[in-house]
Amino acid sequence: MNNLKLKICGMKDPENISEVAKLPPDYMGFIFYENTPRNFDAEIPEIPSEIKKTGVFVNEKINVILDRTKKYDLNALQLHGDESAAFCAELKTLLMETSVEIIKVFSVNDDFNFKRLKEYETVVDYFLFDTKGKNKGGNGITFNWEILKEYPSEIPFFLSGGIGPHEIEEIKKLKAYFKQNGNENLLYAIDVNSKFEEQPGFKDVVKLEKFVKQI
Repeated sequence: MNNLKLKICGMKDPENISEVAKLPPDYMGFIFYENTPRNFDAEIPEIPSEIKKTGVFVNEKINVILDRTKKYDLNALQLHGDESAAFCAELKTLLMETSVEIIKVFSVNDDFNFKRLKEYETVVDYFLFDTKGKNKGGNGITFNWEILKEYPSEIPFFLSGGIGPHEIEEIKKLKAYFKQNGNENLLYAIDVNSKFEEQPGFKDVVKLEKFVKQI
């Protein structure tokens, strides 16, 4: 799965960030949302430029998102709330002169309707599918990945929600499914968080390193 990207989300401690950056992941997520123990309010230490610094926002105002993007030199924005397609379009227009990527999150359960994605396809770069739970991310549980075999879009997506070492084989099977159907690159990345934490916002680097080698 050499072309499968890795995003490590919910980073918080500067020293831990520096250690995790040595792996290195393709994306590193910083959550700007006060109602989570992983809320980021520190300074991001210098990390390799190939790691895309990703700001995670939940129903935030556009001017705040733009301010954070500039302050932290973010490379990607993950919209984890109820942001409309019109909101994403406005944000995309304001970022037109940049290379900042927009990732729109959808919380998924067995009843998820993929038709919801259609209006977003021209205004985001990626989708991210997370488990529908009581929290906006970090629930530590997976959803039924079988429903992704019904995925109708050509927009690549991140797979999230309770991913840990025990999910590796299932990830490989899902990647193989898309490859067999000529759409290997649709499953673009996996997003990990709580399954690799010693405490909220602090990642177990040894556990992550082993995981990186396995995938």
